[in-house]
Amino acid sequence: MRTLIFLLASVLLFSLIIAGAQGSRAALEAAAKALGATDVKSLEVQGGGTFFWAGQSYTAGAAWPQFNVRSLTRVINYDTASLREEMVRTRTLEPPKGGGPYVRGEHKAVAFLSGDHAWNVVGDAATPAPLALADRQLQLWSTPHGVIKAAMAGKGTIQGRTITFAMPGSFKATATLDAANLIERVDATMANPVVGDMVVTVNYADYRDFGGVKFPTKIRQSYGGFPALEITVTEVKANVAADIPVPDNVKQASNVYSRVQSQKAADGVWYVTGGSHHSVVIEMKDHLIVAEGPLNDERALAVIKEARTLVPNKPIKYLIVSHHHFDHSGGVRAFAGEGATLITHDASRQYFERIVAAPATVSPDHLAKSGRKAAVEGVRDRRVLTDGTRTVEIRQIVGIQHADDLLMVYLPKEKFLIQADAYTPPAPNAAPMSPPSPFNVSLAENITKQGLAVDQILPLHGRMVPLAELHKAAGVTP
Repeated sequence: MRTLIFLLASVLLFSLIIAGAQGSRAALEAAAKALGATDVKSLEVQGGGTFFWAGQSYTAGAAWPQFNVRSLTRVINYDTASLREEMVRTRTLEPPKGGGPYVRGEHKAVAFLSGDHAWNVVGDAATPAPLALADRQLQLWSTPHGVIKAAMAGKGTIQGRTITFAMPGSFKATATLDAANLIERVDATMANPVVGDMVVTVNYADYRDFGGVKFPTKIRQSYGGFPALEITVTEVKANVAADIPVPDNVKQASNVYSRVQSQKAADGVWYVTGGSHHSVVIEMKDHLIVAEGPLNDERALAVIKEARTLVPNKPIKYLIVSHHHFDHSGGVRAFAGEGATLITHDASRQYFERIVAAPATVSPDHLAKSGRKAAVEGVRDRRVLTDGTRTVEIRQIVGIQHADDLLMVYLPKEKFLIQADAYTPPAPNAAPMSPPSPFNVSLAENITKQGLAVDQILPLHGRMVPLAELHKAAGVTP
């Protein structure tokens, strides 16, 4: 009797599972029909509006800087999980306030995704951009048609009017259907090197029929609670040519962020380069100080490994954070996971305290795995670290509009200045910007007003140069 009851229960449960699966499939097919997505393999979307550069705010924890989008063209191939985006934009504020590339007039950005490869193209040169992979995958699959295709491919489930889908290690999301079976909202949690789990929201409105395909003409995205993109769509074309091959150098690229090169700048001081963002290792009597932990875990852990190779048996006691922008603070959590105390400007101390306490569940990072609680200390105008032999001065760069928490590191004995983004040396013999960048001018003024005797600048982008190169860029006569 018990066996019979068990068999009947098993049959009933199996029938319910089958019925549920069939119901889910029917709901997804209804949504696909409403969107005209059934036979769509690719889309080209055009529009314009406003872009906000995530992670580049003037003040830590504030809204991202705004750019005007003169034109946006995004081509998506759902079959190959590929994307090509061209955005022509201008800064809303001039002179600029906050981060992002400082280019006067129009700036064209060309971004690509194909499967697990992300890259950018400037001119004819393709540059791997693995740091952008999670965001671009979310941009692709959070489109209305992408949501349905992801779920129908078995990467998601539907219950009522809610579709749940994910890309392991990149994001997890839920999409909401309106009464007409159209996607009206996507709520996602995306992996981010700085904040751990980043909340992303996408709202869709004012759908129009574009040749049998329905697509929203109003798109609004927010990252971390702040506006990220507000676009008015003007044209949508279905099943366009969308062959997006991965360049050979992108395919072959490996360890993009972990390649390091060390240049001995002075006894006990090493300039750690090998990529787009640099660090400086400073040896003290019984510990090490590292200036800058950029980009992400991979880069930070490579710098940590290099520091321990250069100076075995001395712990990294401090990480000096130049400022809060995502590209310069993406390795902060990794250093915190190693037990280093973070030194930031007072203006962003509480922000970084929240950062190192934040969860990272979508892609658990070094800090999350370590279980450590990090210490964060603040600097106002100046702080001196010394061991009786070497002196390290941490100073604020006053009055610069790039970030209000911008710190520089001055080594008076060596006459070195370490700084980020206030001055990035151009290629040798390149003509200086005319008129000069206000950031360059501000740094030169800070050096003079603070009475710093600088011979060499160790920029956290570019190359080590004499002070005269900054003076030339800033139009300053010493």
